[in-house]
Amino acid sequence: MGIHERDIFIDKESGKDFNRPQYQAMKQCLREGDLLYVKSIDRFGRNSKEIKREWEDITQNIKADIKVLDMPLLDTTQYKDQLGTFVSDLVLQVLAFVSERERDNILQRQAEGIAIAKAKGQHLGRPQLNLGTLNMEQRKKLDSNYPKWKRKEITGVQFMSLLELKKNSFYKVLKEYEQTI
Repeated sequence: MGIHERDIFIDKESGKDFNRPQYQAMKQCLREGDLLYVKSIDRFGRNSKEIKREWEDITQNIKADIKVLDMPLLDTTQYKDQLGTFVSDLVLQVLAFVSERERDNILQRQAEGIAIAKAKGQHLGRPQLNLGTLNMEQRKKLDSNYPKWKRKEITGVQFMSLLELKKNSFYKVLKEYEQTI
């Protein structure tokens, strides 16, 4: 599009709201007469009321234009007459609604998937780490270094490092280990 790299803003966060650092930075840079390119309306935002509010703020208060690349009807540089504005507003509202519904559908499908997985007894989240999940190398290091740790010849931090465990996992494994000896 011939846009200088410093004028390209990319959000890595969800479009569920407009409290995104890159979006806010871009909005601070916008001036009257600027042209804002948006790849897709669902990349702009996901809440239809907020999309409409932000669209109006940019086009009416800041007086910048917006062009949505994958929807030519959403181009405020064209159709400046009353009918064109009406069509753009109508298309914007429909697409914003569809975008919001898609977000709701994604969340609903996610919740349904989690419920099904839980009903099947599947573990969700980070894999459980315990004494039985240690590999042979870790188990050998645990057996050989546990007495040194108990005699305070090595510190807990050194022992954790040898076992390549984080603090919580380390103490969980040690508690289990101590019950077996």
